[in-house]
Amino acid sequence: MLILGIDTAIRCTGYGLVSYNAGSVKIIDCGVIKNKPSAPHSECLRRIGGGIRELAENFKPEAAAIESAFYSKNIKTSMILSYVRGAVMLVLAEKSIPVFAYAPRKAKMAVCGNGASSKIAVASILASILGIDTREIPLDSTDAIAIAMCHGQMAGSPGSEYILKQL
Repeated sequence: MLILGIDTAIRCTGYGLVSYNAGSVKIIDCGVIKNKPSAPHSECLRRIGGGIRELAENFKPEAAAIESAFYSKNIKTSMILSYVRGAVMLVLAEKSIPVFAYAPRKAKMAVCGNGASSKIAVASILASILGIDTREIPLDSTDAIAIAMCHGQMAGSPGSEYILKQL
């Protein structure tokens, strides 16, 4: 199964495209969609949507996994994150790619066995599991890979058709 994992953020959205088959994981592509701090939110959303559209058209993933919405202490930050999630979900819906959401803690648990792991711990364990040098991969991208791997594990579980809820 080809899965696009996305770690949404207005200034630096991470993505990781993985092939997940019966527990075997291979990274196909990963990176970030960066926006300048001075760019208006509308421009950032356009660029993020365009980047996700390009990934969807080039790789044709079977599913996408994003972080579920979470409440931040700053409501403005939560609203901006919701804008980004909406832009990403719109593009994926246009491409008929099913979208699934996972709590950050669940994605970290899937990779590290500890839902409170740091971004650096996630990257380190991914380096060990996949035999890659994560020093050259942005942390937002390794988080996206973890989200994709989480979906691969969930989708491959017995009875997953009753557990998984598409957004």
